[in-house]
Amino acid sequence: MRVLGIDPGSQTLGWGVVDGRGSKYALVEFGTIRSKAGEPFSRRLLSVYDGVAAVLERHSPDVLAVEDTFYSVNVNVALKLGQVRGTMLLLAEQWGLEIAEYAPRLVKKTVVGYGNAEKDQVGHMVKLLLGLDSPPKPHDAADALAIAICHFHHAVIDARRRDAATK
Repeated sequence: MRVLGIDPGSQTLGWGVVDGRGSKYALVEFGTIRSKAGEPFSRRLLSVYDGVAAVLERHSPDVLAVEDTFYSVNVNVALKLGQVRGTMLLLAEQWGLEIAEYAPRLVKKTVVGYGNAEKDQVGHMVKLLLGLDSPPKPHDAADALAIAICHFHHAVIDARRRDAATK
C-alpha cells in the first residue's frame, strides 16, 4: 500500500509518501507546496491542487491520508484550512483514492504516544520510525509523514477488527 499523507495549509502544505504493508513501511519522498500569501486565495488553492496532482502523478498512491479539521481561535484560518482540505478531498475523489482522515491529536498519539506532543517530538519520532538521518524539515512535511504513518497503524487495527468480525 502506498499512502500520501497531507498536512493541509494554505501557505505551506506538507506532503509525504510512505510505502509498505502493515506496520512495515518506508519513506518514498516528502516535501512541501508553497503558495504566495499575497495572491488571491482561489489562486493559492489552485497552486496547492496542481502541486498535489503532480505528486499523485509521480507516486500513484492508493490512499490519501489527511489531517482532519481542528478548532482554531481564528475563524478565518479555520475556514481557509477547511477549503484546502476540501480541495484535497476533491482531488483524491477525482483520482479514485481511498480517503482517510485523522484528528491531529490521534496522529500525535499514534506516532509519539502523546496527543499533545510538540512539533519537534513528532519530527523526531518520524525520523526514528522511517530510519532517517535527521527529522524531516520543514515540520509541515514531518507532520504529513506522521499522518501517513498513522494510517498504516490504524489500517492494521481496522483489518484485525474486520477479520475478527467475520469469524
